[in-house]
Amino acid sequence: MKKIFEGKTKDVYLLDDGNYRLKFKDDVTGEGGVFDPGANTVGLTIEGIGKRNLEVSVRFFEILQKAGIKTHYIGADIENGTMDVKPAKTFGKGLEIICRFKAVGSFLRRYGGYVNEGDDLDGYVEATLKDDRRGDPLVTSEGLEVLGIMSQEQFAQIKAETRKIADLIRSEIGKKGLELYDIKFEFGLDADGSVMLIDEISSGNMRVYKGGTIMDPLDLTATLLSER
Repeated sequence: MKKIFEGKTKDVYLLDDGNYRLKFKDDVTGEGGVFDPGANTVGLTIEGIGKRNLEVSVRFFEILQKAGIKTHYIGADIENGTMDVKPAKTFGKGLEIICRFKAVGSFLRRYGGYVNEGDDLDGYVEATLKDDRRGDPLVTSEGLEVLGIMSQEQFAQIKAETRKIADLIRSEIGKKGLELYDIKFEFGLDADGSVMLIDEISSGNMRVYKGGTIMDPLDLTATLLSER
């Protein structure tokens, strides 16, 4: 096993069988010692958060696999904070796909002249390039094709898959009396060139409300892992 990448919240190891092992860390993104899932730097360390994020991801990946959704997930060792995944070819230098059910966050900041906070968006899907230096810019399907990142046909497939996955997670979260406002995913290509969901599905990747109030990601993690 060889470490090939050290990330902000996960390290990546290449296994002898050609698969990869993700090691979830207790480092979380933020600034000035304050947790912020949208930040681009490590802000603090929270003991045990790596394993809890892993556990949330595993629960969602297993739900998706039962529903026939193709993912990179193979298995996990919660105690050691690791998840084994299939190799994947990323799109470009990294691409995030966001599914929005309500107008909040950056969507509201961009389009506040046309929508009000909390307006329904009916699973609107958009894409952003992973580029910290340029503020993760939005990109259209035409732009993705022009940049050589993916074809418009591939984006249409990912868009449909995103809505399906987001609806499943939204339904699962709803069982806890919570409402999913938006969520972000990453996709890649498997060895056969098929699109599959990659990375993780944890509280820091979604915006969830309870009774009209946004939930802190740490509180959300605890709620999702509770048996009630």
